[in-house]
Amino acid sequence: MDKALFIAMTGAKHNMMAQTARSNNLANVNTTGFRADFEQARAMPVFGQHHPSRVYALTERPATDIQSGSYDYTGNPLDVAVQGDGWIAVQAPNGEEAYTRRGDLNIDANGVLRTGNGLPVIGNGGPVVLPPGVHFHVNGDGGISAANGGADAELVDQIKLVNPTALGLTMEKGLDGLMRPRNFEDVLPADELVRVESGALETSNVNAVNELTNILALSRQYEMNVKMMKSVDENGATASSLLRMS
Repeated sequence: MDKALFIAMTGAKHNMMAQTARSNNLANVNTTGFRADFEQARAMPVFGQHHPSRVYALTERPATDIQSGSYDYTGNPLDVAVQGDGWIAVQAPNGEEAYTRRGDLNIDANGVLRTGNGLPVIGNGGPVVLPPGVHFHVNGDGGISAANGGADAELVDQIKLVNPTALGLTMEKGLDGLMRPRNFEDVLPADELVRVESGALETSNVNAVNELTNILALSRQYEMNVKMMKSVDENGATASSLLRMS
């Protein structure tokens, strides 16, 4: 009976892990440029000195839905939406270069260009630092133009835009929520063909209805596994009682 108990336990465990991923997706339905996560688990027979009749749940490598979201036009000259398969290079919390589609940019008190969640945007040679008291506009190629006092626009810096798809690379999401190329240790080179649209933001690609439906289905599966564990426990208690009576 204890074997069946552990089988049901692994199923309930992976249902909880899937609920975590789906709940995180639903919580980020309004997060700019967010990419939905997929949970993955599969049935895995247990091999050994017996017939492979027991099947446990096994976690697979999680995946991310990299399909683009829709555009939300804001008119803010520092808001950018990346077109196609491109990504914006940012400085991750650990100091390394990583990539995002979050284009709600702003300038902090020190003139550093940051994303909406506070990450420095990478430009030519490091984080983009802009002079104070100047109006800025992001061009279609990621160039940052400045115009002060009606003067002609001057290119101040260039947002680093990359396209891993053009290099045959696949992106995967890290624990910090940022994207990095899989099986590629170096930083990605800038791609001059990547374009952005100024005055617009890319919305999350999360479908709230689908996520809520999946959460309800996972909840029912979890309850089924818990009921199975309860039934196994009751059967074990009954068997023990019969053994004591014999």
